[in-house]
Amino acid sequence: MNRSKALILLTMVAVAAIFGGIVLTSYAADNGEEKSNGFPEWFNGRMMLGPCGWSRRGLRGRGGFGFVEVSEEFKQNVIDIAEGDEDVQNLLADGYNVTRVRPIIRSIVEADGNVETKATSAIVVLGKDTTGKAAVWVDLEAGQVTKIVILTRTVIEKPLPTT
Repeated sequence: MNRSKALILLTMVAVAAIFGGIVLTSYAADNGEEKSNGFPEWFNGRMMLGPCGWSRRGLRGRGGFGFVEVSEEFKQNVIDIAEGDEDVQNLLADGYNVTRVRPIIRSIVEADGNVETKATSAIVVLGKDTTGKAAVWVDLEAGQVTKIVILTRTVIEKPLPTT
């Protein structure tokens, strides 16, 4: 395929994607399907479309914990379980501190169609200055730490040569 055909094909795909976003927006406006939050009824909390129909929020807004409010009691329970682990105690003694607690939420559809949603585990994020981070996986049902991932960063600055 030569360059001009590839460029034409790419342009057609881009125009189709943009047109698709316009059609979805005008469909909602024409049918008057709007909820109190300003989004159409069919949207129902789905990912927000940005330019060319792609999500504007990326993975951050829909990661299972992005829009869930976590109580202080839940956070403290998770932190207490994590602090009971010997390896986590060593990290805390080494200068790491708790920066956040992220629940991992599991939803199960029962045979009768009812949905049960529960935070079965959580990730405790630890930070150490600018040199390290650690993620501690906590199984809430077993009451124990199941995995720890430690990321460290070493920066070696060298002086510029003088001329």
